[in-house]
Amino acid sequence: MSRKLLRSMNLPGSTANVFSARSLHSAKDVLCKTELELMELLDMPLPVLSSVLARIYDCVCPPYRSVLSLWIERNAKEVAGGHLPTGLRELDHVMCGGVPFGLITEVVGAAGVGKSQMCLMLSVLTAMPRSLGGLDGSVIYIDTEHKFSPGRMMEIAQHKFPDIFRDAEMLQQLALRVLVLHPSSVNDLMESLRALEKAIIERSARLIVIDSVAALLQSEYGRDRIIERQEMLGQQATILKFLAEAFRIPVLVTNQVRTKSDNQWSGPASANAPHDAHNRAIPIDFGEGGLEQHLTAALGTKWAHSVNVRLVLECTVSGHYLIKIVKSPMSPSVSFPYRLTQGGLELDTDSRPSGHIKKEETFY
Repeated sequence: MSRKLLRSMNLPGSTANVFSARSLHSAKDVLCKTELELMELLDMPLPVLSSVLARIYDCVCPPYRSVLSLWIERNAKEVAGGHLPTGLRELDHVMCGGVPFGLITEVVGAAGVGKSQMCLMLSVLTAMPRSLGGLDGSVIYIDTEHKFSPGRMMEIAQHKFPDIFRDAEMLQQLALRVLVLHPSSVNDLMESLRALEKAIIERSARLIVIDSVAALLQSEYGRDRIIERQEMLGQQATILKFLAEAFRIPVLVTNQVRTKSDNQWSGPASANAPHDAHNRAIPIDFGEGGLEQHLTAALGTKWAHSVNVRLVLECTVSGHYLIKIVKSPMSPSVSFPYRLTQGGLELDTDSRPSGHIKKEETFY
């Protein structure tokens, strides 16, 4: 809220102009200074300044609310019970309805396991009318890897919902509701995130997707700049949490799996590498005299604590796909077998979900 602009606070015209002329544009610019500093800088008497500050405080510090009033208001506004269904029935059941509103959900996995396809599935579901099980809203899709495929999204829509997307008009409506951004640097990504609040309001967005959150950071910030990277991650997480909570929408991000050998980081892990893809490093023994490697979710512990829900997609040594809930405030740790089809991810109904993942095997 400290980034809120003064021009959006309905300050008196003459007062607003004085602040602007002194390069005070946001609440943070004003509140980081003492009253004495502001009086000298603005040449403004204390009673007038106090009145303006009171208005700024009201705008950036919401009044106290009772839990009952918040609960009633949320239930009145909530869509789909506060969750975006994934279309994977058993997974939705365990997750109390799907991807939760107001939280950051992360999908972790190696290349080729279906992370982007899951993002496309949820984009389609968000854009569908409420009468048909969707959220009837727009999607802001931030594609940092420049791999977004409109054709694949259309294919998923047609095969998963053939009765809905059987004509060109419905596909066109879907395409109009998914807004894609292609930031080419971390600075571009930060600018896009800062502009999201306005875009969400103007476009009636009901889902934010970042695919992937690690790509730009990994390419621009090496191991020698780990502190800078963590600071940037903190800024990104703060913005995403604010947007998720303020607008009560789901934020979906994908994250890569990295390979670590003898304390040295190498490139992304392949899809068929044997791993459990938890954030904790899992050793892989390549035999006698072989090099021991580890696979772990990218971006480290600080980012792991920033996400609220973590789903892991993995391909086992035998070639089977598993989707695991490894972090969630409302769901048990279970895994489901799935397969990749023309309609995206589909749970393998011939297999039953596994039991709880042992607590000591899960790193949050």
